[in-house]
Amino acid sequence: MATVLNRIEEAAVAVDDNNGYRPSADEPFMNPRQQAYFRQKLYDWKEAILRESLGTLSQLQIDSLRESDLTDRASSETDWSIELRTRDRQRKLVSKIDAALRRLEEGEYGYCEVTGEPISLQRLEARPIATMTVEAQERHERHEKISRDD
Repeated sequence: MATVLNRIEEAAVAVDDNNGYRPSADEPFMNPRQQAYFRQKLYDWKEAILRESLGTLSQLQIDSLRESDLTDRASSETDWSIELRTRDRQRKLVSKIDAALRRLEEGEYGYCEVTGEPISLQRLEARPIATMTVEAQERHERHEKISRDD
């Protein structure tokens, strides 16, 4: 646990030291500065999701379905069902973020799991949990579509 906290602190310091830093293609790919940048981005994303989840849990405990009108109760149940589905998707997203953080620690982050090529910085910026280049992802999705159609 202490090593994880140390890494979080190191990433925070690195990002603070590089206020306004954005990874660039002009520097070596996945250098320590880029790694710290993406590590912090992933930690921040995960923290935001967990904060939202805690808010949902608190709200669930406060708001019980007390509506006496059946229509109001059905509407509330529908709203909560949607909220809980969203939280479930975010739970799965947290596990993908954790996997990306593991890849960072193992030195595999930023490289396509299919081709081994670097994933573009623009793609990682837009989707920090990406595991494939755009081209490999497109091939994968085409293959999946063909497999489903069979």
